[in-house]
Amino acid sequence: MNYSTMSPSQLKEEYEELNKEYELVLSKGLKLDMSRGKPCKAQLDLTNDMLNSLSDSSDCFSQNGTDYRNYGIMDGIPEAKQLFAPMLNVSEDELIVFGNSSLNIMYDTIIKSMQFGVLGSTPWSKLDKVKFICPVPGYDRHFAICEAMGIEMINVKMNQDGPDMDAVEKLVSEDESIKGIWCVPKYSNPDGITYSDQVVKRMANLKPKANDFRIFWDNAYVVHDFTNPDTLMDIFAELKKNNKQDMIYMFASTSKISFPGSGVAVMAASENNISAIKKMMFFQTISHDKLNQMRHVKFFKNFDGILEHMKKHAEIIMPKFDIVCNTLEKELGPCNIAKWKKPNGGYFVSLFLPDNCAKRTAELCKKAGVVLTGAGATFPYGKDPHDNNLRISPTFPPNHELQEAMNVLCLCSKIAALEQAMK
Repeated sequence: MNYSTMSPSQLKEEYEELNKEYELVLSKGLKLDMSRGKPCKAQLDLTNDMLNSLSDSSDCFSQNGTDYRNYGIMDGIPEAKQLFAPMLNVSEDELIVFGNSSLNIMYDTIIKSMQFGVLGSTPWSKLDKVKFICPVPGYDRHFAICEAMGIEMINVKMNQDGPDMDAVEKLVSEDESIKGIWCVPKYSNPDGITYSDQVVKRMANLKPKANDFRIFWDNAYVVHDFTNPDTLMDIFAELKKNNKQDMIYMFASTSKISFPGSGVAVMAASENNISAIKKMMFFQTISHDKLNQMRHVKFFKNFDGILEHMKKHAEIIMPKFDIVCNTLEKELGPCNIAKWKKPNGGYFVSLFLPDNCAKRTAELCKKAGVVLTGAGATFPYGKDPHDNNLRISPTFPPNHELQEAMNVLCLCSKIAALEQAMK
């Protein structure tokens, strides 16, 4: 039933029928949560054997006899560097292994830039204004960091192959106060888009007016593939071709590979950037959790072990994405009121509704007992200029609950769309 071709009387009749369905949903007292991209229990169980990977003290030593139970090795144990360097396709000298959170590294990198500057540049806190480019819709935690630091955010549209590079190139070349851009380049949060080769090449050839401009390359879903995976071009190699390797910070973690909150996070960068970061780290920490790094080494053994492990994750969550996209196609497709992309990996589906419908849909869902990521969260300052985007996080709920939540979401989307159409 195509809402765009219906008469006013047909719209009203449909609206009344859907509200009867909604009243029945309200009577169920549902409590369903699709608000965050968390692994489900079955995914967490995949890594349970890691809990026993250090069975006695002999497992806590390196091959050369270094005792990882003690202080030292600030930038990560060599075995962990060997494990994770292939994940970002960098050398071990271009990698630092941190603690459990890549978000913490990104926050810390911004703080260091504010306080100390970037490779000898003026500390950002001493400048009149600092700006970041934010491809939208995007990751709310990136935006929250900027907002907390008083960094002005500039929206740039996400196209089907990545950020609008015409806009990015113009902005960075003209405005010296623009110091960075946030990127989730593979299976972007929330759209599930992987940057095309052309976008990556143009990103690697940016000519920013600010010499301390940095690409914050949050490769959170670098190995989170399904059966027909996307391929992401190696931006670091492209930057090196252009002698611009200092222009990027790359981040990843095992938060959705092993245990969220108990994983390992890594940062890759040029030798110049790594050297500067390590000098600042000297005053900050003696070392991160080397035993946890060793647990990951013992469990995965090598990068191939990580890839095999991720196939098991995919087997669990692919059916969840099928539930989401099949339900959207069945319930919203005929109505001609929504757009979405079925991703080839990652953790989210981005739903676009008619303008001025996202908040109303989320409100109706919440009243019916289905919690979504807040409408507007995928935009800086929580302000979606069109109020039309919702992020769907399908991984955490059991499949039967996910199906029920999707049924409610589609029902509420249709009600909100009809309310707009009848105005």
